[in-house]
Amino acid sequence: MMKTNTQPNSTTAAAAGNVVPDFLQSWKLKYLKLGYHYLMTHFLTLCLLPSIAFTLTQASQMEYEDFQNLYLHLKHNLAGVVFFSGVFVFGVTVYFMTRPRSVYLVDYACYRPPDHLRVTYKKFMDHSRLTGDFDESSLEFQRKILERSGLGEETYLPEPLHQLPPRPSIAAAREEAEQVMFGALDDLFAATGIKAKDIGILVVNCSLFNPTPSLSAMIVNKYKLRGNIKSFNLGGMGCSAGVIAVDLAKDMLQIHRNTYAIVVSTENITENWYFGNRKSMLIPNCLFRMGGSAVLLSNRSSDRKNSKYKITHLVRTHKGSDNKAFHCVYQEQDDRGKIGVSLSKELMAIAGTTLKTNITTLGPLVLPVSEQLLFFVTLIARKITNNPKIKPYIPDFKMAFHHFCIHAGGRAVIDELEKNLRLEPIHVEASRMTLHRFGNTSSSSIWYELAYIEAKGRMKKGQQVWQIAFGSGFKCNSAVWLALRDVNPSPHNPWLDCIDRYPVELVY
Repeated sequence: MMKTNTQPNSTTAAAAGNVVPDFLQSWKLKYLKLGYHYLMTHFLTLCLLPSIAFTLTQASQMEYEDFQNLYLHLKHNLAGVVFFSGVFVFGVTVYFMTRPRSVYLVDYACYRPPDHLRVTYKKFMDHSRLTGDFDESSLEFQRKILERSGLGEETYLPEPLHQLPPRPSIAAAREEAEQVMFGALDDLFAATGIKAKDIGILVVNCSLFNPTPSLSAMIVNKYKLRGNIKSFNLGGMGCSAGVIAVDLAKDMLQIHRNTYAIVVSTENITENWYFGNRKSMLIPNCLFRMGGSAVLLSNRSSDRKNSKYKITHLVRTHKGSDNKAFHCVYQEQDDRGKIGVSLSKELMAIAGTTLKTNITTLGPLVLPVSEQLLFFVTLIARKITNNPKIKPYIPDFKMAFHHFCIHAGGRAVIDELEKNLRLEPIHVEASRMTLHRFGNTSSSSIWYELAYIEAKGRMKKGQQVWQIAFGSGFKCNSAVWLALRDVNPSPHNPWLDCIDRYPVELVY
């Protein structure tokens, strides 16, 4: 019988010798940081415990005569006690009357188009070729974008773009808007049992399609909403308009008591398809797809127990004063007079700068003291020593958030945020899978992502989720939600019949 040599060679032993210390070092650093984070988070509590223990010890040693003397002292200074008690009660009353009201997310719904509107790569390219509007260079460009985009074979386009030749019109665009908005709202009303007459505030956002009467008026007409409803229609605000609409609804809920607000977010594809050959204007054709969402918000304290989330922070950043940022996502005509949306090559750099400004404002609101202290110490060290070798400390946002909903604008957007925020693949899974299954649905994409997390059963009570959206202008907006309970998917969750297939392996 042939013997097998079981003794490790010198190379293997050396490699093992290197790996073990490296592993132990990373293991120690990980738990050292966790210990530091725990210490700083509970620093005040740890400092107060000795003081509380000392006070209780002293109180337990007081005799009956000491308590009697204290009572007599308070009795002789009754006026002062009454005055300070009155000031205290007044201050507490003013605080509770003027503090911002909590805004709850009762439920939301994402529109799931019918299966006959699905568009595969082959169908997309065949239709692009048969329209006769694109030259060979443009067709090849679209093919490469599709292959690298992160979109799958099951995204949706509206009916007029499935026809040959395509038949875009205002009537068809209205039909698409009604199909998406009413579909999402029907699911929302069915899931919550809310009545139309209880809706006091309505905010609708759609960037590129703004007919008269408005989209919000179409909803009022369809559901016969009450005559004194506060309705708003936001146009031209890009893919981040969903967060802007939530911010507007939140502000309105601070003014109007005991009411509900509905936020509808969508984009219209029918009249905004580009039929030209400018490369920068062809990219939206390859990325944007049909979709929309409807969100029900409430300021009623009685709705807390039935709600999924509570909004805790909302931060908006606008870089429109900079010309490059203003023009990086721009609707215009090409040389042939064809209208489309042009995406600048500087888009990712501008998005990174805008995100940096946004998280600089958001960070102090959400990050634990431990992370803020590390950031502050590193900043001071860089300023004092002027040493370029000291790298700026990037806060670990995983310490503040359990889930991330990054706008599914494209693979490059998700890649960039994953890298800059030092996220793990699990943190961007919802964004990548939403882009794969539904494409870039503009301002509603962050809600498809939240629906994915719920469908996976990952949302637990007390966890925070960060929604990040980018839009023309240029804007970066963030919304932070706190889960009020273990969140189960709604009956009309768009992922329910396919969630078992995800996550899928993406090959670019």
